[in-house]
Amino acid sequence: MIKDTTKAHLALLSANVIYGANYIIAKGVMPNKIDPTAFVFIRLSCCCLLFWGIKLLVVKEKIDKKDLPRFILCGFFGGAANQLLFFHGINLTSPIDASIITTATPVIVLIFSLLILKERITKNKLIGITIATIGAVFLILYGNKATGTSSFLGNLFVLLNASCYGLYLVIAKTLMSKYNPITVVSWMFLFGFIFVSPFGISEFLKTNFEAFTVNTYLTIGYVVVFTTFFAYLFNIFALKHLAPSITSSYTYLQPVISFIIVSILAFVFMQEAYAEDINFIKIISCFVVAYGVYIISKPEKLKT
Repeated sequence: MIKDTTKAHLALLSANVIYGANYIIAKGVMPNKIDPTAFVFIRLSCCCLLFWGIKLLVVKEKIDKKDLPRFILCGFFGGAANQLLFFHGINLTSPIDASIITTATPVIVLIFSLLILKERITKNKLIGITIATIGAVFLILYGNKATGTSSFLGNLFVLLNASCYGLYLVIAKTLMSKYNPITVVSWMFLFGFIFVSPFGISEFLKTNFEAFTVNTYLTIGYVVVFTTFFAYLFNIFALKHLAPSITSSYTYLQPVISFIIVSILAFVFMQEAYAEDINFIKIISCFVVAYGVYIISKPEKLKT
């Protein structure tokens, strides 16, 4: 029988392969087939139904009214702002750029943990934050001059997306210790849907569904079912059996997956725009960000 920890590692591997592929898959239908805001509206509405279906059937848990503000903040940062910024960012920039910048999320989580949870800062954390920030900021600035599908504004949106997601994780951390993860995620999606609905509905109604192909529907289905629903379930399962530091380390698989898929598109299917996305500067930026977070995750040497 497979151990729970092994299953958790397999779940994390699956979730981050899904995320890594999502950068290219989601970009493939925007904005020609669907507007990013309409895409987010569909994603939130479908996943809200899926998670609430599970909650009502399996996790019959009520929340305290005093915790409502934190659930609302989770919905805003983790559901609405996070996903709107990501989809608008990936619509404008390179999938590789986005995947590299996203690896800065653990650094952002650390910063918010220091500011909000008053966690102690160590030498390794300070050095790691500095190195990872240099790598991410350099890539964002480079996106303004690079060829291919890179974009300064798109890279900036992805960085803001990572910041919102990092803040969401810190806020949700205290809720996770009190409530079932399904409860937290269900309320997050509900409030996220409420925040996006006022302007998401209008963009959704403008969508020309007659222009959709089978590939368009498959892409939307992938984002809803795999990137959101299954990926969240995999991460929730993994967090029950592995330390958060191990869970976050799998983030660094995402640029690798994106590099592989973009390489296939560039050199097998001969898509020149993607070929221009692969260069020495981006590879170096990826290693700089990864090295920075590696330093953060290293345990401090005990003084004798």
